[in-house]
Amino acid sequence: MPVFTRLRHQPETADAVTEGTAPEEQQTAARVTLRSRFAAWRERHPAVVRGVRWTVTALAGVLVFLALVLPNKQSALQADRFVRIPVEAIIGAAVALTLPRRPRLTVAALSGAALGAMTILNLLDMGFWEYLGRRFNLVLDWELLPDAQSYVKDSMGTTVATLATVGAFILVVLLLTVMALAMIRLSNALANNKQAATRGTLATAVVWVLCSALGLQIAGTPVAADRAAGAVLSQARLVHTTLRDEAAFQKVAKIDAFGNTPPGQLVPALRGKDMIFTFIESYGRSAIEDPVEAPGVDATLDARTKALAKAGFHAKSGWLTSATYGGSSWLGHSTTMSGLWIDNQQRYRTLMASDHMSLTEAFKKTGAWDTVGIMPGVQKSWPESKFYGLDSYRNAFQMGYKGPKFSWSTMPDQYALQQFQNLEHSKKRSKPLMSLVILTSSHQPWAPIPKMVPWNELGDGSIFNSIQKAGNKPSDIIASSPKSQAEYGKSVQYSVTALTQWLERYGTKDTVLVFLGDHQPIPRVSGNHASRDVPVSIVAKDPKVLDRISGWNWTDGLRPAHNAPVWKMSAFRDKFLTAYGSTKHPKKG
Repeated sequence: MPVFTRLRHQPETADAVTEGTAPEEQQTAARVTLRSRFAAWRERHPAVVRGVRWTVTALAGVLVFLALVLPNKQSALQADRFVRIPVEAIIGAAVALTLPRRPRLTVAALSGAALGAMTILNLLDMGFWEYLGRRFNLVLDWELLPDAQSYVKDSMGTTVATLATVGAFILVVLLLTVMALAMIRLSNALANNKQAATRGTLATAVVWVLCSALGLQIAGTPVAADRAAGAVLSQARLVHTTLRDEAAFQKVAKIDAFGNTPPGQLVPALRGKDMIFTFIESYGRSAIEDPVEAPGVDATLDARTKALAKAGFHAKSGWLTSATYGGSSWLGHSTTMSGLWIDNQQRYRTLMASDHMSLTEAFKKTGAWDTVGIMPGVQKSWPESKFYGLDSYRNAFQMGYKGPKFSWSTMPDQYALQQFQNLEHSKKRSKPLMSLVILTSSHQPWAPIPKMVPWNELGDGSIFNSIQKAGNKPSDIIASSPKSQAEYGKSVQYSVTALTQWLERYGTKDTVLVFLGDHQPIPRVSGNHASRDVPVSIVAKDPKVLDRISGWNWTDGLRPAHNAPVWKMSAFRDKFLTAYGSTKHPKKG
C-alpha cells in the first residue's frame, strides 16, 4: 500500500501522459506542454521578451507610416516624401484611444486591410505610370492585367511570367494580412500605454496643425501630409468620372458628321487608288526629337525620303496627339479611324459595339474597294474587324511564318509586309485594295530587334533564326533606360525602312500610303514629361493626292518639322475625308 501511494503521486512525464491516449488528446497535451515551456522561457528572459515586443511594434509603426506616405509614382520615391507627418496616423491614434477593446480591434483590422488595399493601388499606379503614362483605373483596368501577364510571358518567358504572377498574388495577400496585423498591434500598444499615447497624439496633432498653417515644406514637399486621404478621394473622383463618362460617350458615339453620307460622296478623289493605312508600333515624337534616338531615326527618315523620291514617291508629314501613351495601341488605332477620342477601355468597347463609321469602313461603304487587314500582332479572334469595315483579315497564324518570335512581336515587319504582298496586295482584283496594316517590330522591350534581309530570301521566315539568337535579350534591355532608348531608336529605324522599302518595291502610280505611330514609347524611353505626339505621313506618286492636303501646311518628306501643325488624333478622320472630297451628311444620336 505505501508503495502504491508513492507511485500514484509521482509527476507524470510527457511520454507517460501521451501513452495510451487518443491522437486528439495527444495533440492537446503537446500544445499545453509547448505553451507551458514557452511561458517558462518568457519568465526567465523578460528583457528579451520586452525587446521583441518593442521591435515588432516599431516595425508595425514603420510599415503603417510608409503605407500612409507612399507616393503612386516611381519618380516620386524621394527621401523628402518620407519626412512627413501623416494626419491619418493622428486620427487613427485618436480613434484607437477612444474606442472600447472589441470595436477598437475590429476598426484596426478593417482599416489595416484598407491601408493594404490602398498600397496595392499605389503599386498598380506606379506600374501604369511607368508603362502607360497614367494611373490605374479602378473600374476599367482590371482586364488589362492578363495582357500584362502575356507581355511578360512573350518578353521574358513562361517561367518568369508564372513566378511574377505567383509573386504578385502572394504580395497582395501579405499586404492585406500584414497591414491588418500591424494596425492591431499598434492599436494594442496605444491602449496599453493610454496616458503617454494620448499626450503624444495631442502633441503631434498640434505640430501638424502648425506645419499646415505655416506651409512648412522640405524640398518642396509639405511636412503636414494627407497623402492617404487624398489618394482615396482621388480614386473616388476617378470612379465617379468614369461611370459618368460611360453614359455621356454612348451619346457622343451616335453622332457622326459623315454617318449618312451616300456611298458615292465618300472619298471620290481617291477612287481607283491603292490605299494603305499603316500603324507603326510606338512610333512617337521622341524618336524624331530625343537626343538619344533622333540622330539615327532622323538619318533614316531623310535617307528613305530621298530613296522614295528617286522611285517617284513624295510625302508630307505632320503631328497627331495620341489618345494613349506607352501602350494600349488599340486606343490609338480606334481614335484615328473613328474620329472620336478613345482614351480608355470602356470607350473602346462602346465604340466597337456602335455603328459609328470608321475611316477604313468609309472605303468599304463606297463599294469601290476590297478591304483587308494585316494583323501580325493578333493571336486570337478579332471581332473588331467588323468595325473597321474589313472584308477579311490575316492574323499571326495566317501568314505562314516559321521563324522565331522577336519577344512580343510574332514576326518581323519585313516578313509581314512581304506576306501582305504575296497573299493580298499582288492578287488580281476587279477593284483596288484598301488595306489596314499594323506593324509590331518596334514594340517594347525592343530586344531582340530584326534586321533587314534580301526580300527574295525571306521564305518562311526561318532566315531570322540566326538574327534572333544573336540579338539582345529582353532582360538585358528592359531595366536600363539608356539601353532601352538606343534599342527603341533602332527598332523604329527598322520598321520605317521595311515599310518604305516595301513601297519602293511594290508601290505603283496609284498607291497611297498613310502611316503613323499609335503612341509614344513608355516614359523610361520618352521621359516623364514627353508629349503624346506621334508622326503621320502621307506618301504618293500622284501629285494630285498631296495637292489635296497642301492647306494642311505639313512638312515635305517623311520627317515632320518641330513646328509642323499638331492635331488631336481624333481630328484626322474628318480632315482626311473632307480633303479627299467627302460630303458631310450628319447622323445625330
